[in-house]
Amino acid sequence: MSQTASLPPVAPSQHLIDRLNPYMARYRIHRMKNTPRESFRWGAHTGGLSIPKPKDYEGGEDLEAISAYAAWKALRNEGRPLLPGDIIESIAPDGVSTGLQILKYIGFEPAQWYVPELKPPVIGSPDDQVPIVLEADSHLL
Repeated sequence: MSQTASLPPVAPSQHLIDRLNPYMARYRIHRMKNTPRESFRWGAHTGGLSIPKPKDYEGGEDLEAISAYAAWKALRNEGRPLLPGDIIESIAPDGVSTGLQILKYIGFEPAQWYVPELKPPVIGSPDDQVPIVLEADSHLL
């Protein structure tokens, strides 16, 4: 009967992780302002798509990480944790936003910025319009 020594599991080094995934994702952090954060904190916590308003957020820094959760962990380890209500935005290499995720008490959930509905311009009310009267040519009658 041969005995084999059991080796403890070894966590992969950051160098190994970077070699396995050379295409780190870029994220932009949007931190919720204090007043809306209180409303968010005491509001109903539902799952699914959230529709936050850009005016409730302060633009933040960009960072690179393997995933949104890796970015969350890195910020927490640096002493700048994401708080519930904060948004992490995925940024493509060309600088275009590819998606939003909002941090809730249960983790990240999908989000989409609120876009106000465009109303058609009002030219005037029907009472302001004057009917156009066409006169018939007498020679055609």
